[in-house]
Amino acid sequence: MRIISGKHKSRRINAPNNLPVRPTTDMAKEALFNILNNRYYFDQIAVLDIFAGIGSVGFEFASRGTEQITCIDLNQGCVRFLEKIDRELELGIQVIKSDAYSFLERTNSKFDVIFADPPYDFSQEKFQNIVDLVFEKDLLNNDGLLIIEHSKNTDLSKNSTFAFSKKYGSNVFSFFEKD
Repeated sequence: MRIISGKHKSRRINAPNNLPVRPTTDMAKEALFNILNNRYYFDQIAVLDIFAGIGSVGFEFASRGTEQITCIDLNQGCVRFLEKIDRELELGIQVIKSDAYSFLERTNSKFDVIFADPPYDFSQEKFQNIVDLVFEKDLLNNDGLLIIEHSKNTDLSKNSTFAFSKKYGSNVFSFFEKD
């Protein structure tokens, strides 16, 4: 994994092979941040990264100047790795070991960007639960986005909060926003 831009541009981060992750590809991540760069000043937003894995997206936000980042993952190995890199790069990311759904249920925080990269084999219902929790709990600030990364075999466009999607290879980013 590599950080694309910002303070830690071109920095390679090698995660242990034994972690159950599928990091966002550099090509897809670069395309995603091109979209976000046209919408946000990164130093002025709050970001939540659920199913954070090895932190590819969270580290990219931090490198670009975002100071309010929360990364959630249930796997203890991923959490330790996130904390280790956060300390090494002095990023100031809040790392929490938690089930993503439980965190969404109990948090009272609001975010400008919520990024979710759950396992690609999730059922349609599990993807929908993410969307439902974010919007029922009103976790997005005005002009906020929920972004879900998923495979091209999953269609999330039927949701009323769906805005658009972008496909990059076998990766798809679906974007959701308040009505």
